[in-house]
Amino acid sequence: MLFTGPHIFTMDKWISCAPFEKLLNIEIVKAENGEAVLRLPFLHDFAQGAGLMHGGVLVSLADTTVVMAIKSILEPMTHFATIKLETEFFKPIKKGYVTCRGKVGKSYEERILIGSAKIFDEQDQDIAIFNSTFKIAKNAEIKNIKFLDAPK
Repeated sequence: MLFTGPHIFTMDKWISCAPFEKLLNIEIVKAENGEAVLRLPFLHDFAQGAGLMHGGVLVSLADTTVVMAIKSILEPMTHFATIKLETEFFKPIKKGYVTCRGKVGKSYEERILIGSAKIFDEQDQDIAIFNSTFKIAKNAEIKNIKFLDAPK
């Protein structure tokens, strides 16, 4: 019988990979001042039926990239969650590593953050763009930084 939760674990530090992100072999290259860069390899387990990287892996990378950008501006242990996301794919991944660059901007609504990310292949070609909306918990404080322009 499989144990389906609740699962309890601790992370190494505030900006670090959770179990699912470790499963995907995500590497945090940078996460600071509302921006993040993450990357992951195309492993055999990430292939869909035609042998291309599954789109869900790419969406997970983009979502995690924006999460790390958000974590770079929130106090540790602040609760927040993705409430909306949209991805547009341009070309498939057949091999190699993919890199994602993301940023976060503040919305006009209280406790809402707007994120965007771009995914690139090893030749720095656009693979996908990602836009998302996050909601932070009540009473959470955002660090005193200048927000980047809200992503469009």
